[in-house]
This record gives sequence, structure tokens and C-alpha cells, in this order.
Amino acid sequence: MQTELQQIDSYQMPETFSGELKALFVLGMPMALAQFIQFSIHFIDTIMLGRIGEAALAAAGLGSVVYFLLWMIGCGPVMAVSPLVAQALGADKSDRKDARKSVRMALWAIMFMTPFVFLLLLIVEPLIALVRPEVAKPAAQYMMALAPGWPFAMGIWALRNFLAAIEKTKVPLILVSITVLINAALNALLIFGLWGFPRLELVGAGMASSISLFLSFLMFAAYCYWDKDAREYQIFENFFRPHWTRFREVVRLGWPISMTTVFEGMLFNACVFLMAFIGTTEVAAYQVALNAAAMAFMLPFGFAMGGAVRVGLAAGANNPAAIRRVGLATISIAIVLIMMFAALITFAPEWVADLYLSASGKNNEQVRVLVLAFLPIAAAFMLFDAIQVAANQLLRGLKDVKVPMWMCGISYWAVGFPVAWYLGLKTDYGAVGVWYGLLAGLIVASILLGARFYWMAWVKSAKIIPDGPEIETHQ
Repeated sequence: MQTELQQIDSYQMPETFSGELKALFVLGMPMALAQFIQFSIHFIDTIMLGRIGEAALAAAGLGSVVYFLLWMIGCGPVMAVSPLVAQALGADKSDRKDARKSVRMALWAIMFMTPFVFLLLLIVEPLIALVRPEVAKPAAQYMMALAPGWPFAMGIWALRNFLAAIEKTKVPLILVSITVLINAALNALLIFGLWGFPRLELVGAGMASSISLFLSFLMFAAYCYWDKDAREYQIFENFFRPHWTRFREVVRLGWPISMTTVFEGMLFNACVFLMAFIGTTEVAAYQVALNAAAMAFMLPFGFAMGGAVRVGLAAGANNPAAIRRVGLATISIAIVLIMMFAALITFAPEWVADLYLSASGKNNEQVRVLVLAFLPIAAAFMLFDAIQVAANQLLRGLKDVKVPMWMCGISYWAVGFPVAWYLGLKTDYGAVGVWYGLLAGLIVASILLGARFYWMAWVKSAKIIPDGPEIETHQ
């Protein structure tokens, strides 16, 4: 039972769907744009490397498999920041100490993981050599240049999640945009060797990303220190003082999030290796089409992270009705955002392909033909991608992470990968069949995760926060 003071200090959610839609849009749209713009670092890399040729695209695609595995492993603790901070502020909007502990221990988790990340770099070249030895060395070199940016990428995400939980999203959007401009400029200098810089190609792309991420982290840390609202939390105060109880909570909540992300992301990355068994051209085409699909995914993903904050605030405030409103609004907007990209890919696939590849380039013509075959399937699975990511983020905002983890494991590895492997390597569908496997996995994930959120928010609302206090259902 809450005290009267706690009721006064708890976060007040809108009481209508339109009010929640407005609040979610104000919070979520800058987050969506920031996620979209931040991912465009990889979009820019892919476009510029596409000007070098098929081999560079293939090497970047295979090297990125390991990098994104590391990114997915690290994302759990940083994504745990949103529900921990949001639910604490939902229960007591004046609580600064609890939020500070969560952010500090998430950054500690990143520091602990960093040495292991660099040890894993040793497997990159021999792993890639198993399937495509001719690009193993350049792919490993690309990865070595890209990896130093990993801890800063994770740190940026942790700070962004903290800022989102306190409803500071506009300046982070500007900072992310500056980061992308820095990366584009460094790419031009280091990939192509402009203005007297050495022409480093793949290595230059990796170095540009690492440098830009380091500078971006410094900008975010400075903003957290100087902004008048963020400064109240003093997130860097006593930074080296441990809080092991909160550290364990960050890890307990974070590891299922990491595993869920690995289950999903490694399906897409494993399919790079399936493509590698088919041919280098197929790998290059897959890299292009997947990058386009991933760009489309970033808007609903970023917006859904806003939904996770809003649903966490509602859960902290013991407001099941608000949880349902947030859920409906988040899923609806996520679908609308991604279908705009689906329409573009469906009706103008040649234009999308030519963003990455020169239509007149003889070296890229075969890649372009395959890209045009892949894009319609990518457009088809976008609806299901939006539903699954929105449902997954909403469940994370409720601290429900273990059951969704197993649901994703089943969807992507008991359904998606076997279908991709069989159709891709054992039938005449070939490379196109791999994409049908991705589609199958996303369909199953959207059904299971959507059903799980419905069960949590409507059927089992009295236990809406796993391992936490029960919430009385009220309208």
C-alpha cells in the first residue's frame, strides 16, 4: 500500500488514449530519429564501401557479424537502464539516487565486458576463413579498427536511455546528428584518402566509426554534466564506488535482454554465412538489402524504446490502464513508421539499390540484380518486424525479459534459421530462400511476443511486474 506522500510523488500518466499518444509521440519521435540517424553511420559505411567494390562489401558484411555479436551481448545492461530508471521515477518522481545507481552500474558492466570483447577479436579471421577465405584478412582488419568504438557505443546508449527516462530527447538527437556528420567526414578522408590522408578503405571505415563514437560519448557525458535537469542526478558522482546489489539487478535484467537480442540479431548475421556458402556476390547483395531493411527498422525500434520508458513509468505508478494505452499507441505508431519504408522499397526498389551501388558499374551489376530480388521480401517482413520489436520493448519496460527471451529463441532458431538453411542451401530458391527464412522467423516472433504483451497487460495485469509487487487492477 502506498503512502499519501508516495501517491502525490508518483508519476501522473495521461488518462486518455489521445493524451498518451501525444506524450508518447513527444518522447518517442526524437528517440526514433536519433536511432535512425545513429544507425546511418553503418548506412554511410556501406554506401561508401560499395563504391570500392563487391569484395569490400563482402568483407565488411562478414566482419560486422562478429562486431554486432559483441554489440548484442553488451546491449543488455545498457537497455536495462530504461526500465530501472523509469519504474523508479514512476513510483517516486523525485528519486534521484536510485536512477544514479542504475546508470553507474550499467557503465560498470560495460567496463567489465570490454577486455573480453577485445579477446574475442582473435577469432575473427579464422572464423571467416572457414567460409570465405579470400576476404578473411580484410574483414578481420576492418573489425580491429571498428572494435575500439564498442565501449563508447555502449556508453552512449546507456546515457541516451537515462536521458530518455527523464524525458530529455531533443539534445541527444542533435548530438547523434553531429556524430553522423563527423563519421561521414572521417569516412571521406580515411576510406578514399582525400586531402592528403592515406587511402585506408575498409580499415579507414572502421577507424572513422571508432573515432566518431569516442567523440560522441564525450559529448553525451558533457551534456549529462551541464544540463540543469540531468545534472540533478549527478550520475558521475562517486563513479568508482560500487553498488553490488544494483549491479546484480542490472545483470539479472540485462542478460536475458542480451540473449534475446543475440537470438534475433545472430539469425540475420548467421544468414551472412549461409550466403557465403552460396557466393561472394550473394554476400554483398545480402549486406546491401539487409542494411536497407535495418535502416527501416531503426525508426520503430527507437520509438519502441520510448514506449518502454512510458510503460515503465506506468508500471512504477501502478497504473495498468495506462500500460494498455501505452502498448496500443506504441505498436500502432511502430507499424505506421516502418510501413512508410516498406512502401518505398516496394515501389522504388531500383532507387534504393542505386543508393548503394552504381547502376552503370560492371563490378556491381550482378549484386544489383540480387538486391532487387531481395528487397520485396524485406518489405514483406517489415510489418512483423515492427510488431515484434514494439512488443519486445514494451515487455522490457515491464521487466518481463525471460519468457520473451525463450520466445525469440524458438522463433528465430527453431523456425527462422532451419527454414533459411533448407530453402537457401537445399532447394532451388537459393539466396532468396534465405530471406524467406528470415520472414518466417519474424512472423512467429510477432505472434508470440504480441500475445505475451496482451497476456501481461490484459489477462494477467495483477502480476504485471515480474518479481515485483502485485498491482491492483483498476480502470
